[in-house]
Amino acid sequence: MALNVKTLVATACVALTAFTAVPLAAYALDDAQKKEFGEFIREYLMSHPEVIAEAQAELEKKQAAEKVAASTEAVTRNKDAIFASADDVVLGNPKGDVTVVEFFDYNCGYCKQALPDMNAMLKEDSNLRFVLKEFPILGPDSLDAHRVADAFRKISRDKYNEFHQALLGSHTRATEARALEVAASLGVSEDQIRKMMKESPADASIKESYRIAQELGIGGTPSYVIGNEPVFGAIGVQELSAKVANVRACGKTTC
Repeated sequence: MALNVKTLVATACVALTAFTAVPLAAYALDDAQKKEFGEFIREYLMSHPEVIAEAQAELEKKQAAEKVAASTEAVTRNKDAIFASADDVVLGNPKGDVTVVEFFDYNCGYCKQALPDMNAMLKEDSNLRFVLKEFPILGPDSLDAHRVADAFRKISRDKYNEFHQALLGSHTRATEARALEVAASLGVSEDQIRKMMKESPADASIKESYRIAQELGIGGTPSYVIGNEPVFGAIGVQELSAKVANVRACGKTTC
């Protein structure tokens, strides 16, 4: 005997709600019922395709929430390495009430576009702490340029921001030669850089940045950590500032 719609729906609900308590076989349908049930589901979805879109949206929302939760937990585990590493330079207010950490690559076009965002935020927000975390992921030239940057920081930390602005703000590709040229323009010679690179190589700090990025799910630049949450991509000064304001208001990037 064929099942009517009410029976089909009731059977499905019972099977779903009782699944964990009673063996599924107790609610098994015979072949004819399965066929009718399948036809009913197909007919419903064909008549109401928006249900599929709604389900997909809910799935994506759930997955995004799970990703944020996992990333937030990773931030907590790596708090000191992210926010207080001696290998990073702090701009703005060292005692600011909100910290923004930026993972960047000197050859990242989006990082170059995001440089004015950082500058604008630091100019407008006197209580912002901004951390620059070297994250060379765009090939050998980037790695060489970041090694020079690391040596420059160790020699002349007070001029690092000038170095950063000149190298990242340039339309020229960042290479070792270009980074050395910028360093020389700020009073640090190639000999000094090479000596520091030999005495105190950047390998450990760069590997640490890779490790942290992997735990946070960061695969591109620029990426940020604001409060205790990762933020991916060059999202612009307005959205970055809004997230900072939210952290002040409710402790999260989204209130």
